[in-house]
Amino acid sequence: MDSQTNTRWSKTVILYSIFMIVPLYWLLVLSLQPNGISEKQANLVPSPISFENYLAIFFQDNWVDGYLNALIYVGYNIFITLAVSIPAAYAFSRFRFIGANQAFFFAFVFRLVPPAIIIVPLVQMFSSAQLIDTHIAVALAHSMFTIPIAIWILEGFLSSIPREMEEIAEADGYGKAGFFLRILLPQIKTGIAVAAFFCFMFSWVELTIANALTTVTAKPIGVVMRIVAEPLGFVHIGISSAASILMIIPGFILVWFLRNHLAKGFSMGRVG
Repeated sequence: MDSQTNTRWSKTVILYSIFMIVPLYWLLVLSLQPNGISEKQANLVPSPISFENYLAIFFQDNWVDGYLNALIYVGYNIFITLAVSIPAAYAFSRFRFIGANQAFFFAFVFRLVPPAIIIVPLVQMFSSAQLIDTHIAVALAHSMFTIPIAIWILEGFLSSIPREMEEIAEADGYGKAGFFLRILLPQIKTGIAVAAFFCFMFSWVELTIANALTTVTAKPIGVVMRIVAEPLGFVHIGISSAASILMIIPGFILVWFLRNHLAKGFSMGRVG
């Protein structure tokens, strides 16, 4: 029975892997085709292999700026989210105060609100603050959606740490700040990595808010792809495929470096 179950699960994993890999492989093939080759003319194995589409991206400022803008959003969002969510999660896990359960619930429920619903008030708010077309405006808007999930994740990790650890640290001469920075944070580094990963996923692919809050200089790569294609009246398959591959690479790199923390994180705390 166990052997049959394992075999069934193995087939499912293989089929799912093929389902995921085939579109990525075809995207890579299209990105390596010479210019002028359409998706109908493309070979299953690109021959000859051409890097024209990638060079076209690297030598155009708007494409490069789009990638840099997206990376800046991610960096700002991770910093803001962790700076707010770690103390908040600590408060929820260690203290009991009036309305704690309700506040925790509504903070998480806000994450379920579609970004498109609050675009108008966000634009009005950041326009009044003269922050339209700035990286910090997009990062702050993104953090409104990533802070709740980060609090939810980190609260689970912090709740698993016994309160006695804080008392022992205090007896050893650690103050609140020393305990927090030198003992507590290393204990929840897996939760921090998972929270940072969710921040990356949201900011890297989110386009609705980023498009609404930017005009020229702070457009992310996803919006740049659409802007470049519109005047032409068509989408350049090769360049768009190369741009998509370049968007996927940072995610793979992040997952690779955080793979151990992510594996632990998805089996511990709130993520499990």
